[in-house]
Amino acid sequence: MSTFTPLSGSATPKPAAAASVRRTASAAVLAVLALAATACSSSGGDPLGGGASTSAAGSAPTSAAGGSGTSPAAAPGGTVVVGSANFPENVLLGSIYSQALRAKGVKVEEKFNIGSREVLYGQLQSGSLSVLPEYNGALLAYLGGKSADPTSAAVNAELTKTLPASLGILESSPAEDKDTLSISQESADKFGLKTIADLAAKAGEFTIGGPPEFKSRQEQPLKDVYGLTFKEWKSTGETTANAVKDGSIQVGNVFSTDPKITQLKLVPLADPKNLFGAQNVTPLVNKAKVDATATGALNAVSAKLDTAGLLALMKKVAVDKEDPSAVAKDWLKSSGLS
Repeated sequence: MSTFTPLSGSATPKPAAAASVRRTASAAVLAVLALAATACSSSGGDPLGGGASTSAAGSAPTSAAGGSGTSPAAAPGGTVVVGSANFPENVLLGSIYSQALRAKGVKVEEKFNIGSREVLYGQLQSGSLSVLPEYNGALLAYLGGKSADPTSAAVNAELTKTLPASLGILESSPAEDKDTLSISQESADKFGLKTIADLAAKAGEFTIGGPPEFKSRQEQPLKDVYGLTFKEWKSTGETTANAVKDGSIQVGNVFSTDPKITQLKLVPLADPKNLFGAQNVTPLVNKAKVDATATGALNAVSAKLDTAGLLALMKKVAVDKEDPSAVAKDWLKSSGLS
């Protein structure tokens, strides 16, 4: 294999169409760590955050070990092994990576639905896996690192310093799976709300909802960073998006790639003060297992993938029940990457 191409820069997160997505200094750092520890993906789990290995919708089970403590055998020399966690979004991203690599003539083996970050990270270190779709903020928190600056570039700089020498990150995509404060389209139109800062005039009249731990972890940061004091906090869990739509709450903690944003026509409010720090989709690689061709193919994917696009793809997978591999294939073709 040729020499690993180091990270040459990080894509700056871009707003999704009609809705920008997801911290200042000390409050920001605390919020980053709380988010990374508890954030949910659109499939109902923390991005790579844990849980027993299960088969994601539309994807064949993998033969790789989940939480058993045993590692699968490494792939034959020259093969790039693309892994994924056990939730649909990560399987989709893994399929995008693997097909993009094959389009460039790279020999690929897929090992999807493996399990939590703890299992995946160890397999990447051992060389059993070569590439993994990661989320930069959550990965940094997992490794015990901190960044006073919540931007993607700063988080990636800390990651580069924190990762062991055998591992590296490639270019981050603008796509993020992260917390948002979302409202109904009706509220957005009626009150002229576009950003979290705009809530200051209405928060005292609004009820906010989210996972059970959302109030304890985010009430103070929302006060400190945006000066928001809400009328009431409700624990709405997986029903949060629906509760926003039906009006039982006015503001909900919905994740940026949750297909319900599209289904229910919700509006994620822009986060100009970066309360919710970077969670960019980022390839994590074993440096010895990827060459310049593989690196180029993965960086090309990152350059094309944004949050709005990932949200649209997740609707196809989670709502329309399309096969992740077919969805990945269509996206790569339309993006000029296959």
